[in-house]
Amino acid sequence: MTPRERMMAAIRNGTPDRVPAAPDISNMVPCRLTGKPFWDVYIHRDPPLWRAFIDAVDHLGVDGWFTYGRLEWEFEEDFETTAQTLSETEERVVRRSTTRTPHGEAVSETTYFVADSPTVTRRPIGDVAAQIEMWEALSPEPVGFRTDLLDEQREALGEKGALGVSVGVPGFQNWVYEVEGGVEALTYAWMDHPDMLERIRERQHRRYVRMAEMVCRAKPDFILTGGSGSLTLQSPELFREYSLPTLKEICRIAAAAGVATMVHSCGREYELVKMCAEETELDCINPLEIPPMGDCDLAELKREFGGRIALMGNLHTTDVMLNGSRDDVLDASRACIEAAGGRGGFLLSTGDQCGRDTPDENIRAMVEACETWGRYE
Repeated sequence: MTPRERMMAAIRNGTPDRVPAAPDISNMVPCRLTGKPFWDVYIHRDPPLWRAFIDAVDHLGVDGWFTYGRLEWEFEEDFETTAQTLSETEERVVRRSTTRTPHGEAVSETTYFVADSPTVTRRPIGDVAAQIEMWEALSPEPVGFRTDLLDEQREALGEKGALGVSVGVPGFQNWVYEVEGGVEALTYAWMDHPDMLERIRERQHRRYVRMAEMVCRAKPDFILTGGSGSLTLQSPELFREYSLPTLKEICRIAAAAGVATMVHSCGREYELVKMCAEETELDCINPLEIPPMGDCDLAELKREFGGRIALMGNLHTTDVMLNGSRDDVLDASRACIEAAGGRGGFLLSTGDQCGRDTPDENIRAMVEACETWGRYE
């Protein structure tokens, strides 16, 4: 099988020729391999992150888990957004983005580091109750789309991996990037202004469902949804209230269109696997982190839910991938394959993103493990 065929067979809970080796190298490793300051990739797109990822796939020989697919959305009203650099040193660049809406200016700031991934250091919504109309305006429903970029990405990736497009779901896991004060501010809003959070949930539900419908028309290999920390930044009860209705609808739409679906949610995830397997049409879930970062045991998940949903994970990103030896990676990879690889429906990956300085030989050891112990007769 080609890497794309192998990935898609496993994502759909089938049996490929062998277990795919698909580590999460979504950001730091590809940026490191360019040899450039990370802001060249993130700010100047020299190269864009998605091209750096494809180069990393070639360099490391892994099965590509491509999550950068993007449609160019069209809206009834496009708000003007301007960006300016606030400060620049040898170590970091701080940039401000200002979007002018009918309800005021939405201002955010991002700090870009020379050799680390960027972080949002100012969110656009400072007061949920006072700025709810502006928050809603920042979540418009698309009225159309272009596929120029997606077509370019599809051609560049070819058969090196599976092509995914991201569609979000409402909830704390995504709102922490929109509301200043993060989980603390959102918790106060949940207590003091539940009607406001319900308004934004309904608004974003319509937005993401519409996006999913359009993405399916563009026919990527899969839709990536969910969000990091879905059960770490909010309780299972809040996920069920804010996120699950949209997740269920995205999965329903994609299943009807023949497009696979995948959830990414680092941190605690056992209850999320259970929800997705029993209540949605989701195809695959990752990264299934082990304690203390998460609460997942691969063998247990395979036994309880493997007949319904494909599993992707879950090598420890620091103890094994970053600080472990090549033999440590081989041993841990074999243990994962033995725990969850039976009957297919398993992708060997990492418990969230590999750190910047993860040795190349450790990533290549994952491929070796899949070729040695992950083949299906």
